[in-house]
Amino acid sequence: MEICDLYENLKADVYRYARSLVKNEFEAEDLVQDAFMKAMNEPKLAGLPVHKQKSWFFRVIKNRMIDISRREKRFVSWEEDRDLDAATFFPVSSSNIEMTEWLARLPPSQSDIVFKRYWLGMSSQEIGKQLGIPAATVRYKLQTAIKKLKKLWEDDMR
Repeated sequence: MEICDLYENLKADVYRYARSLVKNEFEAEDLVQDAFMKAMNEPKLAGLPVHKQKSWFFRVIKNRMIDISRREKRFVSWEEDRDLDAATFFPVSSSNIEMTEWLARLPPSQSDIVFKRYWLGMSSQEIGKQLGIPAATVRYKLQTAIKKLKKLWEDDMR
């Protein structure tokens, strides 16, 4: 059995499954195409019973959808992080002393990352290299610190 035969036999079920996951016709088509492209590199797949072939395709489609979802989350998170600046969480008229007081309200590891990012102008890559952690972890900690500072500031404004 070749990939063409496999496609003809399973396309309706595989497409229906993909469509149920993403609720968008174009995304479903992309998932199905990705799965069949991956099937081309699996010579043993054609020899499996039909129910195991379907199971294989369903698993591949679900895993691909999860990968895409995670990538989009990271991308959105990174874009949000990139747009943040000190003005988003510090009062506009804050002096260096006031900003130091705000940073003192954070745990030392978060305070250090915020200081390096916004006062020293270091990138998340540079901070991560200096601290021995991945850049994504730096961005996560920075985002967490900013949220905490915003909450503290909002609480103080009440």
